Amino acid sequence: MARKPARMWRRLERPYTRKEYIDGAPGTRIRMFEMGNKSADFPVMLTLVAEEGVQIRDTALEAARLAAGKYLSKTIGSMNFKLKIRQYPHHVLREHKMAVGAGADRISQGMRRAFGKPVGLAVQAYPGDKILSVWVKPEHFEYAKEALKRANQKLPTPTKIIVEKGAELLKGKI
Repeated sequence: MARKPARMWRRLERPYTRKEYIDGAPGTRIRMFEMGNKSADFPVMLTLVAEEGVQIRDTALEAARLAAGKYLSKTIGSMNFKLKIRQYPHHVLREHKMAVGAGADRISQGMRRAFGKPVGLAVQAYPGDKILSVWVKPEHFEYAKEALKRANQKLPTPTKIIVEKGAELLKGKI
């Protein structure tokens, strides 16, 4: 069965997180939460912040991480940045699967026992929550900003980029 569109999961709902009570709760699809040079100390930190309350699927977070990480690796090299996903997908998404196709009206049972089966995980992000952060050197500030813009395009919410650390080193660039 095909994956349903992400707009179905966008609005915030009551958190459903107790995985010990959920049979068949899926694992997260995020491969790495940190990438780049994890041990170096970078003076500039940029963060992608959610402007609206929304649920972000783990697949969207992984796509955002890949887009930002690949851009930074190609432009400035993998040892010149650190990228970190700041949220963990705890919320279990449920779906009441309905029969589709010819004759589905005879097979389908409607809303009988419509609690739903687990189909994925999501982050419940509220306005002001930090989603993704990048640490770089001052000379790579523009590349980090572009990487976060590319990551923003993979997320279902409007976001803003803020400079959390090192603003004094970036005179005239912000």
